[in-house]
Amino acid sequence: MSKILVVVTGATTGRSPTGPSIMLVAALASGKPLGIVCHGPAALLATASADGRSPFAGYRATGFTNVEETHAGFADRARWLLQDRLIALGIDFQEGEAFAPHVVVDRNLHTGQNPASSAPLANEMVKALAA
Repeated sequence: MSKILVVVTGATTGRSPTGPSIMLVAALASGKPLGIVCHGPAALLATASADGRSPFAGYRATGFTNVEETHAGFADRARWLLQDRLIALGIDFQEGEAFAPHVVVDRNLHTGQNPASSAPLANEMVKALAA
């Protein structure tokens, strides 16, 4: 079986509403590892169909939390908060301790909460690729 690694970081979100959503849905459907960290899960918002449904609904995942946004001083300036939007999308948001490494794996979706989660997320991805 060929293995493909897809990693989405916060730096890749917000560029094209269709490109990332097509890639993410295809990666999810393939069953191959999909890794997303920090603000990267914002790309999942583009996967919602016209009726608001997403293939990621029901998955457990994490991303930068409301608490982290508040502590970083961004929450009061943001138009929306990632945690709130992911929950509204139907994702079972798993919140870890603020600014500490926290990784959630659900099927082939691997997510890290914040930059401190990058190395542990990479380790989980390596394990998934080796399986």
